[in-house]
Amino acid sequence: MDWGFTYVSIRGSNGQGEEIPLTGFANREWPAVFMQAGATGLDAPPVELFSDESPNLDGSIFRDSRTAAREVMIPVFLYGIDRSTLRQLKRRLVSALNPENGYCVLKVMEASTPARYLYCYYRGGLEGDEGQDRSGFRWIRYGIQLSAFDPFFYSDDLQVAQWTFGGGTPFLRQDGGLFPLSLSQGGIPRSSIPIVNPGDVKAWPVWEIRGPVKAFKFTAQDGASFGIKARPDSSDIVPDGRVLTVDTRPGHKTLKDDRGKNYYPLLDSSPALWPVPSGSSTAGVELVASAGSASLRLTLRPRYETY
Repeated sequence: MDWGFTYVSIRGSNGQGEEIPLTGFANREWPAVFMQAGATGLDAPPVELFSDESPNLDGSIFRDSRTAAREVMIPVFLYGIDRSTLRQLKRRLVSALNPENGYCVLKVMEASTPARYLYCYYRGGLEGDEGQDRSGFRWIRYGIQLSAFDPFFYSDDLQVAQWTFGGGTPFLRQDGGLFPLSLSQGGIPRSSIPIVNPGDVKAWPVWEIRGPVKAFKFTAQDGASFGIKARPDSSDIVPDGRVLTVDTRPGHKTLKDDRGKNYYPLLDSSPALWPVPSGSSTAGVELVASAGSASLRLTLRPRYETY
C-alpha cells in the first residue's frame, strides 16, 4: 500500500520503443513484469576523488572530484499465463533492452514528485537461471543491470526564457526623404539577464538566435564566453528570418541554422560553450541586431542527482 503511488517503467530503442511498466498491477491483464525489492543505484551517483601525495606529508591532498557513470540493478519478477506467454514476455524485454537498438529510458515517478528519467544501457542480468528458486514453468526472476554513462536524472520540464529586441527601422528611409531621422533599438550591449536552473547540478543550455543579427557574445558568471564578431562589411551574421541554434550539450556542441549551415568555424578564438549552474545566476549578453525584429530564446533541461 505504501508503494501504491510509485511508478517505474523502462523503454528501449533510444526511448522510442514499447514502454514496459515495472510496478503496479491495476488490472487483470497478464502476463506482467513486477519490480521486486532490492533495487540499487537509484539515489546518489558515484563520485571519483583525485588527490596528490607528498613524500613529506602524511596522507594526501585533495585535488578534484568527478561524478562517475552510474550502475543500476533492478530485480524483476516475470509472470505469464502459461509457458508460451512467459517466453513472449521474455523476448519483449530482451529485445527492448538490447543495446544494439540504442539506450534505455528508465522512468521513476512518485505521487509527490514529477517524473524523472535516467538514460542508460543494458549490460547484463537477463541471461536466465533455471534454478529452483530463480524460475518456474511460467515465472522467472531477473536482476536487470544497467549502466548510465550520464549519471543524472532528467525532468520532463524544459525551462525556457525568451527576449525580443530590435523591431526598429533602417536609418536611411526608403521614400527618398532623409528627415526626420529614425533610430532603432540596435541590440543588448553587455546586458545581464537572469537564468534559473531548478536542477541539482549544472545544465547545458540550447540558445536560439533569430535574425537579423550582426554579432553576438554570451558570457557566463565565471568569464567563459563564446560569440561571433561583426563582419567588416556590416552584413548580418544571422540573416532575417533565419534561426541559429547553439547547442552546448556534451556530445553535440554545434552551431547550425535552420538550413543546416555550420557556424562553428565562425566562432571567436578559444570559445567555451558553457553550462548554466544550479540555482539562480546571470549571463552577459552582447547582441547587435540590424533593422527588423530579432529574438533570443534559451532552453535547458534540468538535471538531478536522484529521482
